[in-house]
Amino acid sequence: MSPLSVPPSEAPPKDRGESSRVNMPYSALIIDDEELTLRTISRGLRQDGFEVFTALSGEDGLKLFHDENPDLILLDIVLPGIDGVEVLRQIKQANPTAIVIMMSAYHLVERAVEAMKLGAFDYLVKPFSLDDMTTTLHRAAEVLTLRVRVRDSVESERGRYNFGRVITHNPATIRMLEVARKAAETDHTTILIQGESGTGKGVLARAIHYASPRTAMPLLELNCAALPDALLESELFGYEPGAFTDARRRKEGLLERASGGTVFLDEIANMSASVQAKMLRVLEEGTFMRLGGTSTIQVDIRLVAATNDELKNAISQGRFREDLYYRVNVVQLYIPPLRERKEDIVPLALEILQKLNGELKKCFTGLTPAAAELLEQYPWPGNIRELRNVIERTMILTSEGEIDACHLPEEIRDQHPQKKNGEPFFSADISPTGDQFLSLRELEDHYIEQVLAATGNNKTQAARILGIHPTSLQRRLKGKALE
Repeated sequence: MSPLSVPPSEAPPKDRGESSRVNMPYSALIIDDEELTLRTISRGLRQDGFEVFTALSGEDGLKLFHDENPDLILLDIVLPGIDGVEVLRQIKQANPTAIVIMMSAYHLVERAVEAMKLGAFDYLVKPFSLDDMTTTLHRAAEVLTLRVRVRDSVESERGRYNFGRVITHNPATIRMLEVARKAAETDHTTILIQGESGTGKGVLARAIHYASPRTAMPLLELNCAALPDALLESELFGYEPGAFTDARRRKEGLLERASGGTVFLDEIANMSASVQAKMLRVLEEGTFMRLGGTSTIQVDIRLVAATNDELKNAISQGRFREDLYYRVNVVQLYIPPLRERKEDIVPLALEILQKLNGELKKCFTGLTPAAAELLEQYPWPGNIRELRNVIERTMILTSEGEIDACHLPEEIRDQHPQKKNGEPFFSADISPTGDQFLSLRELEDHYIEQVLAATGNNKTQAARILGIHPTSLQRRLKGKALE
């Protein structure tokens, strides 16, 4: 297969764990010392499609629970040997999310209430009808179904944002991913991702979350540059009724909703001073107060922050707290820009091409060597985001087959401006004569002037041609003006 061809699509390997049970009937364990009760409940559960296990004692029930890992447990309070409440306690210690429905007689309602405090899902008072049992079971089944959907979603996202699926042959990026993978395995370590816009900081943050012990808990994201200060603060911390003019009801903030999981804050350098102070408290103490609130709220989050700004510069300019910087910058990850990863450009383009074939219902087979060469030469100021934009635009406007150089957008094709007569615009009239040589600085200045003239003084386009950042070009021009 040609290295410029799209590989056949490969489905991610299926997880053989819990999510494989989605299409299987739910299982139920009944623990009761009355054989008639066992037979009656078992018959009703099997009619509803449950796989049923039964035990006549608490000891046998616990053994079956550990051996079979049932989805649902119906547990009598009065049992020979270990009683039902103690069985419940041990089940909840082994699996806090286990759904246990207690069964008790009228005179044992107080014990049933005790069981509810230990985490029982519900209780049925004997004698109960099959209709009562069915209603309770259906509610439990809804919870089980929701859990299955959540597991499926987590498994899908884990497959999508997997370190093993990252395409790179760049040594610096490979080393960065090794550090990221190790950091992901920790539970609380704060991570700072730095890199230019479009390099994939959000994708890396998701990969870290889905490789962490918090993978089954929420991952919530917020772009700090997209919201004004007041709105950012209310979105993060929530608010109480009356906290401000339009606050008519209580609202939980992102930190509360993400408790137990991961919070990804993009463009963290754009936080106001007051939000920075509150975030420092969250990271140091795990607490905060809603806007307008008086009570302290405890949360357990893992923070992944990202910025395309140099935070040390922001500190020296008084825009970012130094103490927050050291709290955020426990593990620092830097994603190199695409222009420094030329060996990754064509593989990434082919991967994007393959994905877009499915999304756009197209059948593109790859890139010609000429197209690949142009893609590698282009400086990609917008990084991977711009690469995807270019590939998608080309696929929409081009007939299926191989993408050739002539199919690529004009800014990719015309990376070296020409004079109208076809001659290179970099003229020879600055060539040295005799002993009169130009300095390298003078040669560069002359070249920059000609690029600016050729682009109609479009500094963004000129910077792209020169292969430097627009800010660097501005500094160069400003320094020249001061000379």
